[in-house]
Amino acid sequence: MAKTTSQNPADYIVSLNINGMEGRMARLPSPGPSKKREMLVVYGHHALIERWWGLLQNLNTYGAVTMPDLPGFGGMDSFYSIGRKPTIDNYADYLAAFIKMRYKNRRITIVAISFGFVVATRMLQRYPDLQKKVAVMVSIVGFMHQDDFVFTPRQRVAYSRLARVFSSRVASFLIRYVGLNGWFIREIYIRLPAGKKRFVEMEPTEFDSMMEFEVKLWQCNHVRTHWRTTAEFLQLDNCKSQINLPVLHVASKNDHYFNNHNVEQHMRVVFTDYERFVMNSKAHTPGIMASKKELAVMVPPGLRRALRQ
Repeated sequence: MAKTTSQNPADYIVSLNINGMEGRMARLPSPGPSKKREMLVVYGHHALIERWWGLLQNLNTYGAVTMPDLPGFGGMDSFYSIGRKPTIDNYADYLAAFIKMRYKNRRITIVAISFGFVVATRMLQRYPDLQKKVAVMVSIVGFMHQDDFVFTPRQRVAYSRLARVFSSRVASFLIRYVGLNGWFIREIYIRLPAGKKRFVEMEPTEFDSMMEFEVKLWQCNHVRTHWRTTAEFLQLDNCKSQINLPVLHVASKNDHYFNNHNVEQHMRVVFTDYERFVMNSKAHTPGIMASKKELAVMVPPGLRRALRQ
């Protein structure tokens, strides 16, 4: 494939078949022969490749970029379809298999977003031999431990229990086919504190477009997987074994999910070194309809300098 010139993400998305599951993968070639960096981007929850198209374009400045689907997200088959559960360990095994299949003898830069960083961290802990394949480890609003959340311990336990209830076969079926319609999602979003904060400055047409995309996101992601993984990361402890790599961490200035101080302390426990950059986002990440220009905040100047090396 030639240099990335099209602005249409569909031109860079191909089918992905791995471990008996079918999904998709975005592959943006290097912009030139001098840009030899290979970047593997791992998305987080509430995922769709198209959601992160602007981020992939920003990263593509520094080399080739690949973003695979994760099982149960982005429309990919879930682990349940092959008789497995969507545990963090199983996601780590999946990511390791993808790296071994895709990169073989090449070194990579891992750029992992939020829950994607949880998966990438667990993968390197379970497969220490893969650590030598990683040239740079980048976290974008990633986290390490249940105590990184801004929730109180009581809230976190309550949310985790509720998520496990929602991840049951019956509850997830009802949520998908009764709750996840446009009207219901719209009504929930405009009443949530985070939603009110994000939507207050929107024009009606912009709000309608965003809600249409939100419905698409919720409906293309496997509901049972969404809640099962939510329950697990609310009880997360990824600090049990070290990784022989430094981490470059992009923290959100206004993160409504994580305590940035706690995240730093836990990352320092696991990684050999830690460097933080701050993005000026109004929330955990920019909005789902954000453009390439708006998503540029996720690659702050300090990180850009590191990726140029």
